[in-house]
Amino acid sequence: MSETPPNTLQYRVDGPEDAPVLILAPSLGTTWHMWDRQVPELSRQWRILRFDLPGHGGAPAHPAGSMTELADRLVATLDELGIQRFGYAGCSIGGAIGIELALRLPHRVASLALVAASPRFGTADEFRRRGVIVRTNGLDPVARTAPESWFTSGFAGAQPAIVEWAVQMVRTTDPGCYIAACEALAAFDVRADLGRVGVPTLVLVGSEDQLTGPAEARTLVAGIPDARLALVPGASHLAPVEQPGAVTDLLVRHFSLAWQDTLHAIPVPPISPSVSAPVAPVAEIAPPAEQPQAVGAVRPDPYEAGMRVRRAVLGDAHVDRAMAGADDFTGDFQELITRYAWGEVWTRDGLDRRTRSVVTLTALVAGGHLDELSFHTRAALRNGLTPAEIREILIHAAVYCGVPAANSAFRVAQTVIKEETTPHE
Repeated sequence: MSETPPNTLQYRVDGPEDAPVLILAPSLGTTWHMWDRQVPELSRQWRILRFDLPGHGGAPAHPAGSMTELADRLVATLDELGIQRFGYAGCSIGGAIGIELALRLPHRVASLALVAASPRFGTADEFRRRGVIVRTNGLDPVARTAPESWFTSGFAGAQPAIVEWAVQMVRTTDPGCYIAACEALAAFDVRADLGRVGVPTLVLVGSEDQLTGPAEARTLVAGIPDARLALVPGASHLAPVEQPGAVTDLLVRHFSLAWQDTLHAIPVPPISPSVSAPVAPVAEIAPPAEQPQAVGAVRPDPYEAGMRVRRAVLGDAHVDRAMAGADDFTGDFQELITRYAWGEVWTRDGLDRRTRSVVTLTALVAGGHLDELSFHTRAALRNGLTPAEIREILIHAAVYCGVPAANSAFRVAQTVIKEETTPHE
């Protein structure tokens, strides 16, 4: 048993110490055990390194809110082990980390396999709403619905033990780390960068995958210059679990053919995987701090930064509606609030977004601005406030802003909170 530093990942290794290194990366909500049925065959030729995402499988709960940070932690882990060059296969978010590595460190990635992956996973709003549901209800709603997303109905009915294993994997994940991973997926979009992925790539997808299915796989193949598609019949999102033999054969064939002669294995010491004690969930995901400007530097136009923050806080759907409704009469106003409110104020370092939501809710109650209160309640949930905290803000506001104002605010907030925190069955 050993301690995993915050900048590295919990991992385990299998296979010959003098073999080339092949990394197997998990999906969100799973652990390295999702690859258990591939390891016996793959470890005949390769030194297999598997890792857990932060807060998954007992790994220390150090949330990572971006794909860049997840990739950095993996690279730090590999550097610690002296591994310079490697093959990489990743499922879902694990595939996204692989794309990030191939774009940033092409000299280290010998070959790539993307399983159930996509250049963009759904929409940012979908993942941020999932974060709100987890923050409010915990991971049980996600755990209960995971099997129907991960497996075909026939497999789930025939393999109840595997279904229960999948549910327990999600339930034992740290909620704060799960929310942070949702933030990373919300911000991930490499559609414009696929042409720069310069390593041989296998895109593998289950024919029945409803999350990242054949359409997303074909987008990857069309964008990556040296990529080919493999469709696995009778498999959904976790194809390595549902169709282990087919997936193993495809991986063996791909990495055997695509492996470059310049790839030399670097021995990996037989270090036991790290296991941490339970860590309290982390509810808030702080935004990255902006760098202070140099004296005398020309200030950039705050419009683009304002639009990024506006979308992150209010959601793409809300902002898209507002911008689509802008005309000659209201267009200048939309530009003003994007540049001034969101670009000049919400981007300031003095308060985090969570605190700004507290201030904003209170001010809107005081002013009786119920329409604005509605979408800023939704924004507050996305920024990390819980329904209980919003309730306390409104009770506090009743004392200083008046009971009638708070009474109206409670009706608005209650409706929004119910909409945003009720899990979809």
